[in-house]
Amino acid sequence: MRDTRTPSERTAFRLSRPSRLATVLTVGATALLALAGPVHAAPAKDPVPADIPDYQAALDLVRSADVHDAVCRFLSVPLPQGNGAAMAQRIPDSAAPCEGIPAFTVNDPLALNEITPGFAAGTALPIPSEAIRLSHLVSALNAPVNGRNATVMLAPTDGGGWHLAAVRDGDGDAVYAGKAKVGSLVFSEPQIRGWYQLTLTKVEPLNDQARQGLNGRSSASLSDYQKLVKARYADKLPGSAYDTTGMSSGYGGAEKTAAASSSTPVLVGGSSAALALAGTVLFLRRRRRTTG
Repeated sequence: MRDTRTPSERTAFRLSRPSRLATVLTVGATALLALAGPVHAAPAKDPVPADIPDYQAALDLVRSADVHDAVCRFLSVPLPQGNGAAMAQRIPDSAAPCEGIPAFTVNDPLALNEITPGFAAGTALPIPSEAIRLSHLVSALNAPVNGRNATVMLAPTDGGGWHLAAVRDGDGDAVYAGKAKVGSLVFSEPQIRGWYQLTLTKVEPLNDQARQGLNGRSSASLSDYQKLVKARYADKLPGSAYDTTGMSSGYGGAEKTAAASSSTPVLVGGSSAALALAGTVLFLRRRRRTTG
């Protein structure tokens, strides 16, 4: 998960369009405890995490045959080496995509929280409800398959529910998303692939990238952390000179190739290879910055 990019290679800070999921985050100690606390028992067979709306729909989706087949298709093709459009390859269709693939299951979905554009711009208050929002759901495999792991990523659907957005190599996102403890909230700073834990009083790093993001400090207040991300991204937001002059276009090759192939899933190489699915291409542009 190490990010080897130089600061000059990082590009405009782009986050998904705000949705009703942001309303899950509310102000105060009670809200933060509810977000990151243990799941609450429900009459249904499966427990329902308080921080995930339409959870049963997400659970049904990751357990569905369609998602299982998508993961099989991902695992059936060797990972491309390198970056860019030249490394994109179509995944052939198959009536039995899981044939020859060892049995596996997909774990229950976890919340993937990220900092908000307003927080990065310095216009949002440094409070949990405005600094952090639920972005996607991630579900890793229960165990590696032929030495490879994979993560299913779900995106919110307009009007409610979830849809399959991508299958990605590795399980790093799910591992970090699962580190939330009672009274804390785990979130990411995607541009540097930094993972942090937020309590009511401080932000703590969970990996080396996050420690670098805090300038080597072991913790920082949410207000101080906002000053750091504002310095990193405020001049790189959509519409900024950095964005409009083309400085943010280096990632374009792989994503454009995936989008252009809307009828056939493609596997795109790079540090985090992903299977882009027809109609739900989601390469998390903020995560895939390369110099093309």
